Amino acid sequence: MADPRPDLLAALHRKALWLSTWMIHHANHVRPGGDGVKVGGHQASSASMAHILAALYLAVLRPEDRVAVKPHAAPVFHALMYLLGRQARDKLRDFRGFGGAQSYPSRTKDTADVDFSTGSVGLGVAQTLFSSLAQDYLRLKGMGQGAEGRMIALLGDAEMDEGNIHEALMEGWKHGLRNLWWVVDYNRQSLDAVVREGLWERHEASFRNYGWDVVVLRHGSLQRAAFAEPGGERLRAWIEAAPNSLYSALTFQGGAAWRRRLVDDLGDQGDVSALIERRTDDELAALMGNLGGHDLPTLLEAFGAARAHDRPTCFIAYTIKGHGLPLAGHKDNHAGLLTPAQMDGFRRAMNIREGHEWDLFEGLDLPEEELRRFLAGVPFAARPRARRSAPAIPVPEALPAPAQPVLSTQQAFGLILHDLAKTDGELARRIVTTSPDVTVSTNLGPWVNRRRVFARAELADTFKRERIPSTFDWHFSPRGQHIELGIAEMNLFLNLSALGLAHDTFGERLIPIGTLYDPFIARGLDALNYACYQGARFLLVATPSGVTLAPEGGAHQSANTPLIGMAQGGLACWEPAYADELAVLMRHAFAHLQAADGGSAYLRLTTRPVEQPRRAMTPALAADIVAGGYWHRRPGPNAAAVIACCGAVTPEALEAAGLLAEDRRDVGLLAITSPDRLHAGWNEAMRSREAGGRAESHVEALLAAVPRGAALVTVLDAHPATLAWLGGVHGHRIRSLGVEHFGQTGTVADLYRHHGIDAAAIMRAAEALAPGRPVRHLRTV
Repeated sequence: MADPRPDLLAALHRKALWLSTWMIHHANHVRPGGDGVKVGGHQASSASMAHILAALYLAVLRPEDRVAVKPHAAPVFHALMYLLGRQARDKLRDFRGFGGAQSYPSRTKDTADVDFSTGSVGLGVAQTLFSSLAQDYLRLKGMGQGAEGRMIALLGDAEMDEGNIHEALMEGWKHGLRNLWWVVDYNRQSLDAVVREGLWERHEASFRNYGWDVVVLRHGSLQRAAFAEPGGERLRAWIEAAPNSLYSALTFQGGAAWRRRLVDDLGDQGDVSALIERRTDDELAALMGNLGGHDLPTLLEAFGAARAHDRPTCFIAYTIKGHGLPLAGHKDNHAGLLTPAQMDGFRRAMNIREGHEWDLFEGLDLPEEELRRFLAGVPFAARPRARRSAPAIPVPEALPAPAQPVLSTQQAFGLILHDLAKTDGELARRIVTTSPDVTVSTNLGPWVNRRRVFARAELADTFKRERIPSTFDWHFSPRGQHIELGIAEMNLFLNLSALGLAHDTFGERLIPIGTLYDPFIARGLDALNYACYQGARFLLVATPSGVTLAPEGGAHQSANTPLIGMAQGGLACWEPAYADELAVLMRHAFAHLQAADGGSAYLRLTTRPVEQPRRAMTPALAADIVAGGYWHRRPGPNAAAVIACCGAVTPEALEAAGLLAEDRRDVGLLAITSPDRLHAGWNEAMRSREAGGRAESHVEALLAAVPRGAALVTVLDAHPATLAWLGGVHGHRIRSLGVEHFGQTGTVADLYRHHGIDAAAIMRAAEALAPGRPVRHLRTV
């Protein structure tokens, strides 16, 4: 750790508290606004953690450590980065403004050294757990670079209400978690209330049950010294028995209120009364506010002791929300802001001259040279500014497509991955798969048979050892390349996020592939959004899609997931109909995950076997598949109707097109492999033209072949809105078919007929839009 000179640390903590408070005040009361929308900020939540962040960043953290900062403590983080020369002054001035320091720490939007984005409470906390597991995964394969770091989360006590944290704790226990610290800002206040009495005793027991060390930092050095005085133990007992709400209220009221209450409760007890009377009101308030989370010597001692081992450790740091500010302890202080009058009083207390609010060392009475020398020697300051990077893993020019004549895309995925598992190249070595207890049912079984399940120690498959026949070999090994998870989709996406940032966090490239049932994307959607917001790179494979697992009913049916794929930033979505399309898209995804302008990928697959086309995969066709669509049957100049289909309903669309062609000329059939890519390309082209360019998108080029008077019928096994926008590209009349509800059980044919996406329904829609001679086969399909 850095030289823990108490005077220097105390001075710099004081400066960080001032800057964080002023930053929020400036954004709300000084910087011109104009639109009438509140800016906000969290002065009390920042003050609550100011000592903890100062101790970590100015003394404890090493360059290899990574930290998830409590969202509402972002201003303190930005202030410390400013003191360390890693944040520009104009970013602080524009806090919560366009281009300024972000409201909550962001890896992709902030220019400071943000290790983990936070904001959706609980997710950044759990992310540190999975990053610790990712570090171990790399280490056990000899891929790690440099020293092992601590993954550290700074969290508010109310964040423990989030269920995903408890799901992650269980997963960490399963995998032998190491090198993880969670530091809880136990200020006993949530957004709107005071934390329920006795709750943390339950949390503490939970941590210990999962194998964590728990370090309770309840009393600071002032309190511990007072406890050693005559009567001190009675004072300790009173403090530890005081209800959270009472402690907060007395803190807000100040020294005189403390004195009245303590005298009422403990007066006439000789030593205790003398202990109280020896202190002025200000000294008594300082004593009662000297909790463990606000005492730098206590924090440094605890963090230093935890450095001696690698066990996961939870520090419960007692604090006061708003410590050091006029609103300290008030139950309404979460979103409260100091008034201008209060801010002027705080300015005077901090000895800050008007016009010098942003000066680095304004208000401090220590020599600037000493402060600068100290900051330069902070271990964290040795961390390189640039994030880590890793070279791209070569991707083959093509992946072979399975040759079976009838196949589902889910089966094809398993076969393609199995072929990769047989190879010895760097791509296969860097792939890591993960799944929430649906490994076999999402066709990862053959991959796992060859590449094994990841674990710290070797553990043979008991069934194989006992010579019991089994299709799958669940051999656990440090060499394994599959991380098996429990049934928790939040954990899946957080694990993908951690693995998908390994190149950035640890300097080692991984190709993470996560599989789950398509309907349950919604169950982990917050974590998926978080992973994409962080810039993580992974391949998400979801199946069964739509209503194609028809006999299992609504629990395993999805309708809105293509819309999720289209709306989710940082995630490109494809829905192939055939195995050769899937081979092209998997190859592209492996490159897309590593490209500077790339991102994550989502493949929406199906369990429905369909007849495979006999065709050569030309470079032009492959490019069209990646871009989002190609012509199965190009329309002629007299086409009255064109069918656009996506995914599993392609056989129905082919049948309908063939039957329509008996009575109508030039019927076209457009195969759409990605509504998402087509829509994104269309928007990009329009923006380009609006800026004076001449771009044409892929979907515009495709639909240019459709006569202006022709009608479009779109169909997919998902919500019809997914393709309803196609009519706006060139102004064609359109009828969009799809699944608007789910829940029925039956065969695929039953459900396609029920939802109106079978061949007969497609033909009816075409007939309604483009009337012609009656279609002879309409009633017999």
